[in-house]
Amino acid sequence: MIFSTYRFIFAFLPVTFFGYFLLNRFRYYSIAKIWLVLASLYFYGQGSPDFFPFFLGSVVGNYVVGSCLTRMDGEQTHQKKLLLFLGIMGNVGLLGYYKYTDFFIENYNMLTGSDYALKHIVLPIGISFFTFQLIAFLVDSYRGETKQYDIINYLLFITFFPQLIVGPIIHHAEVVPQFEDERRLRLNPDNVAAGLFLFSIGCAKKILLADPLTTDAQSFFGSIGSGLPMIDSWYHSIEYTISYYFDLSGYADMAIGLGLMFNINIPHNFDSPYKARNFQDYWRRWHMTLSRFLSTYIFRSVYRKGSKWRNYYIATMVTFFVSGFWHGAGWTFVVWGIVNGIFVCAAAWMKRKNLKFPFPVAFAMTAIGVVLVRVLFVSSTFTDAWNVYCGMLNFGSLGSSLYEILRQCWGFAKANANCTVLMGIGLFICWFLPNSRQMMEKFKPNWKTAVFAAILFVVCIMRMNQVVQFLYFQF
Repeated sequence: MIFSTYRFIFAFLPVTFFGYFLLNRFRYYSIAKIWLVLASLYFYGQGSPDFFPFFLGSVVGNYVVGSCLTRMDGEQTHQKKLLLFLGIMGNVGLLGYYKYTDFFIENYNMLTGSDYALKHIVLPIGISFFTFQLIAFLVDSYRGETKQYDIINYLLFITFFPQLIVGPIIHHAEVVPQFEDERRLRLNPDNVAAGLFLFSIGCAKKILLADPLTTDAQSFFGSIGSGLPMIDSWYHSIEYTISYYFDLSGYADMAIGLGLMFNINIPHNFDSPYKARNFQDYWRRWHMTLSRFLSTYIFRSVYRKGSKWRNYYIATMVTFFVSGFWHGAGWTFVVWGIVNGIFVCAAAWMKRKNLKFPFPVAFAMTAIGVVLVRVLFVSSTFTDAWNVYCGMLNFGSLGSSLYEILRQCWGFAKANANCTVLMGIGLFICWFLPNSRQMMEKFKPNWKTAVFAAILFVVCIMRMNQVVQFLYFQF
């Protein structure tokens, strides 16, 4: 079950919403929370029924381990370290089995000449996201930065359906206190209006922009050969870059909007990343909750404050290596992470040396770099990525005169008119319009915002029979 479906919007959401606030209205606060937990578990179970028992066991098991870590005193250092290690290994082991088993078998076969059969294990939805949240909970419990949470509030922190599958990655310290706050248990019309407004924007991003662009781009990247024309290579690479942003940020907007409807503030995940002037700036703006987790639990574990600058570069490269490996079970993802790390280190080096390109140059270089690394991310193999890169430099495919180049470009744009228009709209939104966070800061519930949201929502409803699965649905 995903957000942009009739089943979710007209069945699951209203039943869950009205049931929750109706129970709260009659002061059945604990039962209302249990209702929301059960609804969230049902939501997850519909997407990964076979994995559901393991998901539930993992969630409960981490609560037990975290509670034990919280209760241990300072004299039990070795026991705490061992328990933390076992807890983290349990989470990593579960993630590793489902996500990386075939990857390791493939590489073992390649290195040893063996012929072990691949397992073809179906990746459970959301496992990469909730695993990070569980690890953060355990580490903070070890550090003494958590308290003994009530199990219902803990379950809501992990299972709350708006953020369960594709994030944003939430931190226990920012959301559990919200579930504990009795003032948030009452229906808030302003929050409902803001949530519906943001949900409609996210839905439009996903259905009206991301889905058609993703479908077209995937048809190109699904059948890559050698000798690709230059126009095709650049066009579809830019197309995928745009669609990825609107797919992910659209989901995040819907998740944040749903959270608001339940009086829960979920952190924003994107801050106009395509306005960045370098890759350091880009990663501050892109998938911000993931960047926050990696910075807090990976980067800071490697980097030591006051150390030499080269340790910053090492910590950055380790962080992006982990990020690449987390994103997917393939060497293309690992290299993608390393390349991003190199670009971030280059930006940090320039900042240290007080070197700065003029903004138009810096912006253009960053935009091109983002497109180039996206090719590596979406390509199934290095060969596919190489063919696209070669196609980007295939000047011979353009013709020998300016007239012929312009004629080819016009003909290609005309033949792909719908996607070309959507790409133009998408770039205009990315570069010139306020992002969702900025819009929500100025949001006022009135007839104008209501009409705007209603129009977007109705148009999306009319297109929901063509919905494409979220790109991060099984990461």
